[in-house]
Amino acid sequence: MIGSDTFGPDINGAAKFTAQLAAGLARRGHSVTVVAPAADSSEVGYGSELHEGEIIAVHRLKSSRLRSYPWVRFARPWFASRSAARILDDLQPDLVHHQSHIIVGRALIRHARKRGLPVVGTNHLMPENVVDAAGIPSVLRALVVRYLWRSARRSFLRSDVVTTPTRIAAEYLSKSAGIEDVRAISCGTDVGAFLPQPALSSSTDLVYVGRLSKEKNLEVLIRAFSHLDSRLGATLSILGDGDELQCLQDLVVELGLQSTVTFFGATPQVVLRHRLSMGVAFVMPSTAELQSIATLEAMASGLPIIAARAMALPHLVDHGVNGYLFTPGDEDDLARRLEQILTLPGAEYLAMKAASLELVREHGIERTIEQFEGIYRTLLDSRKASPTSPASPNGV
Repeated sequence: MIGSDTFGPDINGAAKFTAQLAAGLARRGHSVTVVAPAADSSEVGYGSELHEGEIIAVHRLKSSRLRSYPWVRFARPWFASRSAARILDDLQPDLVHHQSHIIVGRALIRHARKRGLPVVGTNHLMPENVVDAAGIPSVLRALVVRYLWRSARRSFLRSDVVTTPTRIAAEYLSKSAGIEDVRAISCGTDVGAFLPQPALSSSTDLVYVGRLSKEKNLEVLIRAFSHLDSRLGATLSILGDGDELQCLQDLVVELGLQSTVTFFGATPQVVLRHRLSMGVAFVMPSTAELQSIATLEAMASGLPIIAARAMALPHLVDHGVNGYLFTPGDEDDLARRLEQILTLPGAEYLAMKAASLELVREHGIERTIEQFEGIYRTLLDSRKASPTSPASPNGV
């Protein structure tokens, strides 16, 4: 059983990873149920849904939307707890793997421990991002962030194994929540599903894929793009949706970039893959990435990457090898890197494309699935050897 506070049709890294994990396990013959919030009242309850090419059993919980951010929905805590107990009793899973500790994960952890079930926890969250998305007043933000870290600590201390996508994210979780022995396991991507173009092309299209939200720093990207010499013929394709869309569109008009910057909105996977394959480079200006599946997908498409030197992005970008890192928030530095990639000699550009394809191989989704299968088997074997209720790493 996989529990998450966000799942398709949500578009974000945690939702994407949950779908990839569930589908990958299903393809390997495992019985998988995902527990997640419902988009509306008609979805509440059990059902079968198509995710990542697989039919997945999903139990949707009653949810509410944030008034200021209608694209954010959350399960109702009082209902999630009652539902978790009933779902666990009905389905009797061998193991619970939660992808978030705030509501759904917390409810599943509590009732799984009562039933002696092994629990695996994966952290995709930075509380600072949650606070921004929830529209918390600035005077309360530090208090709410501290509360969320304490909540994370309580939840992860009750998990037998804790993972997060990268080593830097593991260090971040250990420092912020006081959790030891955090394992770094990549979210992964289906490397073979993308369409890298091996030859040089005449494309000058820079591509961004992801949510349009504050922490992604897309204003920095658009302003940097505005500094480029028009003789370079560059265009910018922005794929995704979010609460910053109107502000970003207004900025494009203000800077007179309507003919060179295109907002595609939330796009089907087939369109996304096409846009990536036709791009010259992928740009990720975010400073809040615990990994970035979108960047992995761009690498699998054979694109050089230009990314902020922040959080986990330097784990994906070898500066000067498969792309460039720039100073976070510095539009002038980013503009220099954009120009640099657009004016690279052909041989150097092809070498960067090849380097992205080589570096992304270690992030193949099958490798990720195998690592989690190994964790599950170890926990289940331990449970069989000692059928009493398994203790969490800290004896909770």
